[in-house]
Amino acid sequence: MPTEFLETATELMQRATHVVALTGAGISTPSGIPDFRSPESGLWKQHNSSDVASIYGFRQNPERFYEWIRPLAHKIHNAVPNPAHLALAQMENQHYLNSIITQNIDMLHSRAGSRTVYELHGHLREITCIHCFQVYSAEDFIVSFLETNTLPRCANCGHALKPNVILLGEQLPAQPLIAARNEARHCDVMLVIGSSLEVYPAADLPIMAHRSGASLIVVNLSETPVDSIAKAVIHADAAIVLPQLVDALEKSE
Repeated sequence: MPTEFLETATELMQRATHVVALTGAGISTPSGIPDFRSPESGLWKQHNSSDVASIYGFRQNPERFYEWIRPLAHKIHNAVPNPAHLALAQMENQHYLNSIITQNIDMLHSRAGSRTVYELHGHLREITCIHCFQVYSAEDFIVSFLETNTLPRCANCGHALKPNVILLGEQLPAQPLIAARNEARHCDVMLVIGSSLEVYPAADLPIMAHRSGASLIVVNLSETPVDSIAKAVIHADAAIVLPQLVDALEKSE
Protein backbone atom coordinates (compact mmCIF):
# COMPACT_ATOMS: atom_id res chain seq x y z
CA MET A 1 0.00 0.00 0.00
CA PRO A 2 1.32 3.49 -0.78
CA THR A 3 2.79 5.01 2.39
CA GLU A 4 1.54 8.41 1.26
CA PHE A 5 -2.07 7.26 1.68
CA LEU A 6 -1.45 5.88 5.18
CA GLU A 7 0.45 8.96 6.26
CA THR A 8 -2.20 11.37 4.98
CA ALA A 9 -5.15 9.37 6.34
CA THR A 10 -3.46 8.89 9.71
CA GLU A 11 -2.65 12.58 10.04
CA LEU A 12 -6.19 13.62 9.12
CA MET A 13 -7.76 11.24 11.63
CA GLN A 14 -5.36 12.18 14.41
CA ARG A 15 -6.14 15.88 14.02
CA ALA A 16 -9.89 15.32 13.73
CA THR A 17 -12.40 15.76 16.52
CA HIS A 18 -15.33 13.98 14.80
CA VAL A 19 -14.78 11.19 12.25
CA VAL A 20 -17.59 9.41 10.41
CA ALA A 21 -17.43 6.37 8.12
CA LEU A 22 -19.84 5.85 5.22
CA THR A 23 -19.86 2.23 4.06
CA GLY A 24 -21.34 0.47 1.06
CA ALA A 25 -21.51 -3.03 -0.35
CA GLY A 26 -17.76 -3.17 -1.04
CA ILE A 27 -16.95 -3.49 2.65
CA SER A 28 -18.98 -6.71 2.88
CA THR A 29 -17.94 -8.47 -0.33
CA PRO A 30 -14.88 -9.96 1.46
CA SER A 31 -17.41 -11.58 3.81
CA GLY A 32 -19.01 -13.34 0.84
CA ILE A 33 -21.96 -10.99 0.37
CA PRO A 34 -22.31 -9.92 -3.29
CA ASP A 35 -23.01 -6.36 -4.24
CA PHE A 36 -26.02 -5.34 -6.28
CA ARG A 37 -24.40 -4.06 -9.44
CA SER A 38 -21.11 -5.69 -10.33
CA PRO A 39 -21.08 -7.63 -13.63
CA GLU A 40 -19.64 -10.70 -11.92
CA SER A 41 -21.93 -11.00 -8.92
CA GLY A 42 -24.51 -8.24 -9.12
CA LEU A 43 -27.87 -9.25 -7.76
CA TRP A 44 -29.72 -7.43 -10.55
CA LYS A 45 -28.03 -9.46 -13.28
CA GLN A 46 -30.88 -11.94 -13.77
CA HIS A 47 -33.78 -9.86 -12.45
CA ASN A 48 -35.79 -6.72 -13.07
CA SER A 49 -35.45 -4.73 -9.86
CA SER A 50 -38.92 -3.20 -10.16
CA ASP A 51 -40.43 -6.69 -10.30
CA VAL A 52 -38.60 -8.36 -7.42
CA ALA A 53 -37.35 -5.63 -5.11
CA SER A 54 -39.94 -2.84 -5.12
CA ILE A 55 -42.66 -2.40 -2.53
CA TYR A 56 -45.21 -2.64 -5.35
CA GLY A 57 -43.68 -5.89 -6.55
CA PHE A 58 -43.61 -7.27 -3.02
CA ARG A 59 -47.30 -6.52 -2.47
CA GLN A 60 -48.20 -8.09 -5.79
CA ASN A 61 -46.03 -11.17 -5.48
CA PRO A 62 -44.13 -11.66 -2.19
CA GLU A 63 -43.19 -15.20 -3.24
CA ARG A 64 -41.12 -13.80 -6.12
CA PHE A 65 -39.30 -11.43 -3.77
CA TYR A 66 -38.41 -14.28 -1.43
CA GLU A 67 -37.27 -16.44 -4.34
CA TRP A 68 -34.91 -13.62 -5.37
CA ILE A 69 -33.62 -12.81 -1.90
CA ARG A 70 -33.13 -16.41 -0.71
CA PRO A 71 -29.52 -16.78 -1.97
CA LEU A 72 -28.62 -13.38 -0.49
CA ALA A 73 -30.33 -14.22 2.81
CA HIS A 74 -28.29 -17.44 2.97
CA LYS A 75 -25.05 -15.51 2.47
CA ILE A 76 -25.95 -12.85 5.05
CA HIS A 77 -27.03 -15.48 7.58
CA ASN A 78 -23.71 -17.32 7.21
CA ALA A 79 -21.45 -14.26 6.89
CA VAL A 80 -19.07 -13.11 9.58
CA PRO A 81 -17.47 -9.67 9.94
CA ASN A 82 -14.26 -9.34 7.96
CA PRO A 83 -11.10 -7.39 8.94
CA ALA A 84 -12.59 -4.14 7.59
CA HIS A 85 -15.62 -4.35 9.89
CA LEU A 86 -13.41 -5.29 12.82
CA ALA A 87 -11.02 -2.42 12.07
CA LEU A 88 -13.85 0.14 12.19
CA ALA A 89 -15.06 -1.30 15.51
CA GLN A 90 -11.50 -1.02 16.81
CA MET A 91 -11.29 2.61 15.62
CA GLU A 92 -14.46 3.39 17.55
CA ASN A 93 -13.16 1.67 20.68
CA GLN A 94 -9.95 3.68 20.44
CA HIS A 95 -11.90 6.94 19.91
CA TYR A 96 -10.72 7.53 16.37
CA LEU A 97 -14.21 7.00 14.92
CA ASN A 98 -17.48 8.48 16.14
CA SER A 99 -20.06 6.74 13.99
CA ILE A 100 -20.79 4.59 10.95
CA ILE A 101 -23.39 5.35 8.30
CA THR A 102 -24.04 2.25 6.22
CA GLN A 103 -26.00 1.42 3.09
CA ASN A 104 -25.78 -2.29 3.96
CA ILE A 105 -28.53 -4.43 5.47
CA ASP A 106 -26.26 -7.26 6.66
CA MET A 107 -25.74 -6.02 10.26
CA LEU A 108 -22.05 -6.95 10.10
CA HIS A 109 -20.96 -3.65 11.65
CA SER A 110 -22.98 -4.35 14.78
CA ARG A 111 -21.80 -7.94 14.87
CA ALA A 112 -18.22 -6.70 14.65
CA GLY A 113 -18.78 -4.62 17.79
CA SER A 114 -19.50 -1.16 16.39
CA ARG A 115 -21.99 0.64 18.60
CA THR A 116 -23.05 3.80 16.76
CA VAL A 117 -24.35 2.59 13.40
CA TYR A 118 -26.97 4.32 11.24
CA GLU A 119 -28.50 1.82 8.79
CA LEU A 120 -29.91 3.90 5.94
CA HIS A 121 -31.43 0.99 4.01
CA GLY A 122 -32.81 -0.97 6.95
CA HIS A 123 -31.72 -4.31 8.36
CA LEU A 124 -32.70 -7.94 8.81
CA ARG A 125 -33.24 -7.89 12.58
CA GLU A 126 -36.98 -7.44 12.26
CA ILE A 127 -39.76 -8.45 9.91
CA THR A 128 -43.13 -6.70 9.57
CA CYS A 129 -46.60 -7.70 8.40
CA ILE A 130 -47.60 -5.64 5.36
CA HIS A 131 -51.28 -5.90 6.39
CA CYS A 132 -51.56 -5.41 10.16
CA PHE A 133 -48.03 -4.00 10.69
CA GLN A 134 -47.18 -6.40 13.50
CA VAL A 135 -43.40 -6.43 14.00
CA TYR A 136 -41.49 -9.61 14.81
CA SER A 137 -37.90 -10.53 15.48
CA ALA A 138 -36.67 -11.83 12.14
CA GLU A 139 -34.26 -14.55 13.27
CA ASP A 140 -36.69 -17.45 13.65
CA PHE A 141 -38.61 -16.54 10.48
CA ILE A 142 -35.44 -16.28 8.40
CA VAL A 143 -34.04 -19.58 9.68
CA SER A 144 -37.34 -21.31 8.94
CA PHE A 145 -37.51 -19.73 5.49
CA LEU A 146 -33.95 -20.81 4.65
CA GLU A 147 -34.60 -24.36 5.85
CA THR A 148 -38.05 -24.90 4.33
CA ASN A 149 -38.36 -22.19 1.64
CA THR A 150 -41.76 -21.35 3.12
CA LEU A 151 -43.11 -17.80 2.81
CA PRO A 152 -42.98 -16.06 6.24
CA ARG A 153 -46.51 -15.19 7.32
CA CYS A 154 -47.99 -13.14 10.13
CA ALA A 155 -49.24 -15.14 13.13
CA ASN A 156 -52.07 -12.62 13.60
CA CYS A 157 -53.55 -12.26 10.12
CA GLY A 158 -51.72 -14.68 7.85
CA HIS A 159 -50.41 -12.06 5.42
CA ALA A 160 -46.85 -12.00 4.10
CA LEU A 161 -44.11 -10.60 6.31
CA LYS A 162 -41.58 -8.18 4.82
CA PRO A 163 -38.03 -7.85 6.18
CA ASN A 164 -37.34 -4.37 7.53
CA VAL A 165 -35.17 -3.47 4.55
CA ILE A 166 -35.96 -0.58 2.24
CA LEU A 167 -37.35 -1.66 -1.11
CA LEU A 168 -37.60 0.48 -4.23
CA GLY A 169 -40.48 2.89 -3.84
CA GLU A 170 -40.12 3.16 -0.05
CA GLN A 171 -38.83 6.14 1.89
CA LEU A 172 -35.63 5.72 3.86
CA PRO A 173 -36.19 5.47 7.63
CA ALA A 174 -36.41 9.02 8.94
CA GLN A 175 -34.35 8.74 12.12
CA PRO A 176 -31.22 7.14 10.59
CA LEU A 177 -31.37 9.53 7.63
CA ILE A 178 -31.67 12.62 9.84
CA ALA A 179 -28.83 11.34 12.04
CA ALA A 180 -26.66 10.59 9.00
CA ARG A 181 -27.14 14.07 7.57
CA ASN A 182 -26.36 15.60 10.95
CA GLU A 183 -23.16 13.53 11.16
CA ALA A 184 -22.16 14.60 7.65
CA ARG A 185 -22.63 18.27 8.49
CA HIS A 186 -20.68 18.12 11.75
CA CYS A 187 -17.79 15.75 11.03
CA ASP A 188 -14.34 17.03 10.12
CA VAL A 189 -13.28 13.76 8.44
CA MET A 190 -15.44 11.28 6.52
CA LEU A 191 -14.16 7.86 5.48
CA VAL A 192 -15.93 6.61 2.35
CA ILE A 193 -15.48 2.85 2.26
CA GLY A 194 -16.68 0.36 -0.34
CA SER A 195 -19.30 2.59 -1.90
CA SER A 196 -19.58 3.58 -5.55
CA LEU A 197 -21.71 6.56 -4.44
CA GLU A 198 -24.32 5.82 -7.08
CA VAL A 199 -27.33 5.52 -4.77
CA TYR A 200 -28.99 8.61 -3.35
CA PRO A 201 -29.44 10.14 -0.85
CA ALA A 202 -26.41 8.33 0.63
CA ALA A 203 -24.26 9.52 -2.28
CA ASP A 204 -24.89 13.13 -1.23
CA LEU A 205 -23.42 12.68 2.24
CA PRO A 206 -19.71 13.04 1.30
CA ILE A 207 -20.53 16.18 -0.70
CA MET A 208 -22.46 17.53 2.28
CA ALA A 209 -19.51 16.77 4.56
CA HIS A 210 -17.02 18.37 2.15
CA ARG A 211 -19.11 21.53 1.81
CA SER A 212 -19.19 21.75 5.61
CA GLY A 213 -15.39 21.69 5.71
CA ALA A 214 -14.67 17.99 6.25
CA SER A 215 -11.78 16.13 4.65
CA LEU A 216 -12.64 12.98 2.69
CA ILE A 217 -10.73 9.69 2.76
CA VAL A 218 -11.81 7.19 0.09
CA VAL A 219 -11.17 3.44 0.17
CA ASN A 220 -12.87 1.71 -2.75
CA LEU A 221 -11.89 -0.76 -5.46
CA SER A 222 -13.08 1.54 -8.25
CA GLU A 223 -13.16 5.28 -8.76
CA THR A 224 -15.87 7.33 -7.07
CA PRO A 225 -17.38 10.72 -7.92
CA VAL A 226 -15.60 12.32 -4.93
CA ASP A 227 -12.07 11.09 -5.67
CA SER A 228 -11.09 14.46 -7.13
CA ILE A 229 -11.96 16.35 -3.92
CA ALA A 230 -10.75 13.76 -1.41
CA LYS A 231 -7.54 14.31 0.58
CA ALA A 232 -6.59 10.60 0.48
CA VAL A 233 -7.74 8.00 -2.07
CA ILE A 234 -6.80 4.35 -2.48
CA HIS A 235 -8.42 1.88 -4.86
CA ALA A 236 -7.96 -1.31 -2.90
CA ASP A 237 -9.75 -3.90 -0.76
CA ALA A 238 -11.02 -2.34 2.48
CA ALA A 239 -10.34 -5.61 4.32
CA ILE A 240 -6.64 -5.06 3.61
CA VAL A 241 -6.47 -1.27 3.91
CA LEU A 242 -8.39 -0.61 7.14
CA PRO A 243 -6.39 -2.92 9.43
CA GLN A 244 -3.23 -1.22 8.16
CA LEU A 245 -4.79 2.16 8.91
CA VAL A 246 -5.54 1.01 12.47
CA ASP A 247 -1.93 -0.12 12.88
CA ALA A 248 -0.68 3.22 11.58
CA LEU A 249 -2.90 5.11 14.01
CA GLU A 250 -1.68 3.00 16.93
CA LYS A 251 1.98 3.43 16.01
CA SER A 252 1.61 7.18 15.73
CA GLU A 253 0.25 7.62 19.25
